[in-house]
Amino acid sequence: MADDKVQTFDIPKTCKAGVVVNEGPDFHVEVQDVPVPEIGSTDVLIKLNATGICHSDIHFMLNDWALPKMSVFGTKCAGHEGAGVIVKVGDAVKTLKPGMRAGFKPVQDTCGACELCRGGLECYCAKAVTTGLMVDGSYKQYVVSPERYTTLIPDGVHDFVAGPIMCAASTIYTSIKESGLRPGDWAVFPGAGGGVGLQGVQLAKAMGLRAVAVDTGESKRKLCIETGGAEEFIDFKKVDNVAEEIARICDGIGAHGVFVTAVQSYPSALSYLGGRVGGKVMCIGLPPAGTLTMTVDPSMMCFRKQSVRGTLVSSMADVDKTLEFAKRGLLKPIYTVYPLSQFNEAVQKLRRGEIAGRAVIDFNQE
Repeated sequence: MADDKVQTFDIPKTCKAGVVVNEGPDFHVEVQDVPVPEIGSTDVLIKLNATGICHSDIHFMLNDWALPKMSVFGTKCAGHEGAGVIVKVGDAVKTLKPGMRAGFKPVQDTCGACELCRGGLECYCAKAVTTGLMVDGSYKQYVVSPERYTTLIPDGVHDFVAGPIMCAASTIYTSIKESGLRPGDWAVFPGAGGGVGLQGVQLAKAMGLRAVAVDTGESKRKLCIETGGAEEFIDFKKVDNVAEEIARICDGIGAHGVFVTAVQSYPSALSYLGGRVGGKVMCIGLPPAGTLTMTVDPSMMCFRKQSVRGTLVSSMADVDKTLEFAKRGLLKPIYTVYPLSQFNEAVQKLRRGEIAGRAVIDFNQE
């Protein structure tokens, strides 16, 4: 109910959450009732309507990156692509109010004072709090977010779209922006049919680039061309030499930029640049620790002015920018919605690579 335009919400003592059980190679996600968290004086409490499911969540639950386990931090819920509404604010909160729509991102908080935080690179802050690893993430319906690091969701962007923008879409937007590619340049996306790649294809087109999708299967071809707006689709299972096919499409030379979201493409990614002077490989996907590397020939880097760069997740400013693309209708919703009862099924499907686009859990659907 409204009271001087400030909404009030009944907040339960417990809420639904997808809890990781048997953390490690044989993990599964179990829907449990967990306590609704308490907020501090400068925090807001967000009731999530939806969460996207990201490959990073699976790596946290598998514990196959060179990071401490979730359980070391007392964390039970992965997830960092939440979208919902603020239902309560702390005593010292100055601007945000109950009823405002808000998202929950890969970084829950930063120090706010270091050179990186002050320079728009706050996601690299040494004191950054990683959502879904160091604190409970968006697999829990009620989450705590500091006011100063909370992202507001504009009207006209559905929660099922806004959730994945918190990580997948904004992460690849940042990578495209940082690549310095210009309108008319060729952007190649290995893993284009996945949640990050597909949003990258759409954003590349919106930013004036010519997108080439690399993946396999008719359903992913259709998604990449008809929904994503890719100019060309290369099925890596039907083509003898992917690098030669990319060069043929890209002016007979090679890609201006390769945006690697499918980690198995790292060993061959540099070959996709072909003879393109100034070509860049942008590293986005994070492989399990010690599994996949790239061999760089310094002479080729020099003769062709080629480079390899990495980006992590997005700054608050870049998340806002990506939400604007969605508000303008330039990021089409490409997701499959699962009810709470299918939480584990959706996670395991993504783990096996069986989901095109993004999987989204609807907290309001038992």
